[in-house]
Amino acid sequence: MAFVHLVTDADHSGWGLLLGTPITIAGIVIGAMVLRWLVHRAIRRAVEVMEARSHERTVATRRSGRVIRQAAGLDSERRKQRAATTGSLLRSVSTLVIYGIAAMMVMAELGVPLAPLLASAGVGGVALGFGAQSLVRDFLSGIFMIMEDQYGVGDVIDTGQAIGTVEEVTLRITRVRDADGVVWYVRNGEILRIGNKSQGWATTTVDLPIAYDQSVEKALRTLREVTERIDDESPWKEKLLETPLVAGVESVTGGSVTLRIIAKCVPGEQYAVSREIRERAKLGLDAAGIAAPQLPPYTAVPPR
Repeated sequence: MAFVHLVTDADHSGWGLLLGTPITIAGIVIGAMVLRWLVHRAIRRAVEVMEARSHERTVATRRSGRVIRQAAGLDSERRKQRAATTGSLLRSVSTLVIYGIAAMMVMAELGVPLAPLLASAGVGGVALGFGAQSLVRDFLSGIFMIMEDQYGVGDVIDTGQAIGTVEEVTLRITRVRDADGVVWYVRNGEILRIGNKSQGWATTTVDLPIAYDQSVEKALRTLREVTERIDDESPWKEKLLETPLVAGVESVTGGSVTLRIIAKCVPGEQYAVSREIRERAKLGLDAAGIAAPQLPPYTAVPPR
């Protein structure tokens, strides 16, 4: 009987400690790895579902609907990139959380006091938060910008500090190249407002002056014919979201009448569309015999 008690005590003090703690630690590590694999698999499946639904919605829409979705940054490729970025971020966060909890459980099994460690980590975290609050703000702003799809690579944006084309978007900075070729590195936490000129649709306005004594009705009829022809021809019908609107008379001055055309088109194409409308309108008005306003005669000022 005494021998049994001796063996039992030895088991609890010796072999139990030698075999129980390593097995428990191994179980914690294996469990953390399995949990991480399951979470990552669930995230990948969610990303695949998001991409599949985006593709189905894009295929189901009509041509004009797909143009608007693509212009708005909601096309399949754009949503695929955003889903992949969000999935990568979620996988990194889940890995950090799971392995962090597993590390604390292992230290607890080894007899490491966690209370002083957690207190020190809390104080250090507060100090780091105060010292690196701008960096944390940049990262949080970058996360929300990516998840909300406020802008992406290739978009023309106005950050308040710089206006240009987005070349790179990270969690900390956004790289923008302006019209002069200057590259701006804008911290995400410093961006208070965003004006995206590449989402949704764009409009362009074309004003055409004619002489005061010309027939306004004939000029408007000519412009409507011009805009209908542009909307029926490639590549302009792919750039226009609807037939350009001949709005009518915009202003009347002493020697001229200004007619206005408004075109709704794909973002970034408004400049090419306005140039084409202006060129064809000029040719159409000339063919219809509609004269432009006459410039006042130039009179030289005699020298004194």
